[in-house]
This record gives sequence, structure tokens and C-alpha cells, in this order.
Amino acid sequence: MKSPYDVIRRPLITEKANLDKERRNAYHFEVPVTVDRQEVKEAIERVFAVKVEDVRTITVRGKMKRMGRFFGRRPGWKKAIVTLREGDKIDLFEGM
Repeated sequence: MKSPYDVIRRPLITEKANLDKERRNAYHFEVPVTVDRQEVKEAIERVFAVKVEDVRTITVRGKMKRMGRFFGRRPGWKKAIVTLREGDKIDLFEGM
């Protein structure tokens, strides 16, 4: 079994993520492409001691980039949007 810290790579702190946090009590995280919703749910509940209601995942494709005449692609990644039970919050995001 993977460690919960291997499943959660980093929180995503963007304007859209902050609006989701305020309106729906949902937090955004970057996760490895190979994990599924259940692994994300268990990792969030173990690390932050909160109750997760819903997990939605999105696979983000890497962008095409160009350096001179050569083209390349940035790597793809996966985003997890985690909705918490009403009354729960993750203190890591407070004060931002």
C-alpha cells in the first residue's frame, strides 16, 4: 500500500481553487496519474483527519512547448477535487 504522502503531491492554490473552498468546501490537490478516487479519499482522511464526501479527478494533458524550431510536450498530471463534510476544513489553507 502507498503512503498517504505519496498520493498527495501538493495542494493547488489558484483563484478557482479558493472559490471552490469558499463556496463548496472543496479543496484541489495534485496527485499521481496512477491513483484512483478511493486512494485519494483514504489519504486525505488519514493526513488531515477530516471526513471526505466526494472526490472528483481530472487528468490534465501536458501543453505543447517550443524551443526554437524544436517542439516538446510538458508531462501530463492529475488533479483531485476533494469535497469535505460540512463543518470540516483543512487548516493548511486557512489564512491565504
